[in-house]
Amino acid sequence: MEGQIMTKLKFKVNALRTLPSPYKAENKDAESLETIHYLLVNMKDLPEKIPLDVNPRVPKMGTNVAKRLLNAVVEPETDFYINNRGIVISAKSLVFNSSNSEVTIDIGNQDDDDENDDRYNYGILDGGHTYTAIMEKRDEIPEDIVKYVRVEVITNVVNITRLSDARNTSVQVSDIALFNLEDSFDDIRDAIKNEPYADKIAYKDNERKQINISELLRLMYAFDIVKYPDDNAAPIQSYSGKAQVFKRYKDAFDTAFYKSLTKQLPLLVDLYDLIERELYLKYNDYKKKSGVATPRFGNVKGVENIEKGTKTNFLNSETSYSISSGYIYPIFGAFRSLLKFDENSGEVSWLFNPLEMWDEVGTTIAQNTFESSNNPQLAGKDKQLWLSNYRIVETQSLRNLLNKN
Repeated sequence: MEGQIMTKLKFKVNALRTLPSPYKAENKDAESLETIHYLLVNMKDLPEKIPLDVNPRVPKMGTNVAKRLLNAVVEPETDFYINNRGIVISAKSLVFNSSNSEVTIDIGNQDDDDENDDRYNYGILDGGHTYTAIMEKRDEIPEDIVKYVRVEVITNVVNITRLSDARNTSVQVSDIALFNLEDSFDDIRDAIKNEPYADKIAYKDNERKQINISELLRLMYAFDIVKYPDDNAAPIQSYSGKAQVFKRYKDAFDTAFYKSLTKQLPLLVDLYDLIERELYLKYNDYKKKSGVATPRFGNVKGVENIEKGTKTNFLNSETSYSISSGYIYPIFGAFRSLLKFDENSGEVSWLFNPLEMWDEVGTTIAQNTFESSNNPQLAGKDKQLWLSNYRIVETQSLRNLLNKN
């Protein structure tokens, strides 16, 4: 159907090479590991309308760089596939049919209403300008010339944000930085003006400051109870999808809910810092209750015991452990069950103080998290873990309400 966003991409390739994960031999769940496929593709065989939502940048074809790309597609030289970095696609899977040299690439459910947010996990995450230039100009390639482009397909990407940040390194003003020029972060500046990290937030590209503004947006997204009001869905993208987090803020920052939620940023930061600082204590507590005499938190995958000590991400609190955010976010996001929004007043409020609730449920929620997953990148995207942690906090709050009465 015309205009439909494809979920399966089928096209011919001139060559294909596959690079499996080097950790495959030592991992029992080898099928979940990333695999890289290198393709050489005739420009005219590339499918149309490959989604670009996962890409943090929207192609702007009026720049000098973009114009050079457009010219490079149609010029008679055949070295485009050597000179250009190519296109990077994140996908669920890739199947190669050797009989007809055709690949089938699964990029998930690209529907706007897909609760798994495949639109922000699968598609073109780098090379959007290259792809757009090819789509716009390939019909003008001389008939006697075949031009190729390199396509790299990575399947089973666990942390799409890290990969996207690493690949999108060209110097260009980001959408977040442009948004900042419109003073659209003023509410955030005002909310944190008295906090010790107020001067450590980078609102512009290449600012040498400790915390990027996107980190604060992620905290708010994890407590977006308008978009995620209950335990039917989870704000997993606060961990893994910076592009969607920013898009949500851009669309909703001027609503009553987000204006009120923004005022809670100091408390959200305090909560994240508290979890980061005390998670090892809760882990040790649950292990000892399970009969482990000497818990070894530093041996957990994704946790590093730093003898000289280190600092927490936001408040620079002293800690001995560097903990992957893949463990912290499913715990942090569980406390959104305590947040309520009154549409009449336009204000959010708390059933109970989340910092105090952490003391009550920390051990249980740590046990649930570390017994559910020993891989932080998988934990951060585990919907069932997010939801079960949410229910732990929700259940305790209901107990507290009953005791009040």
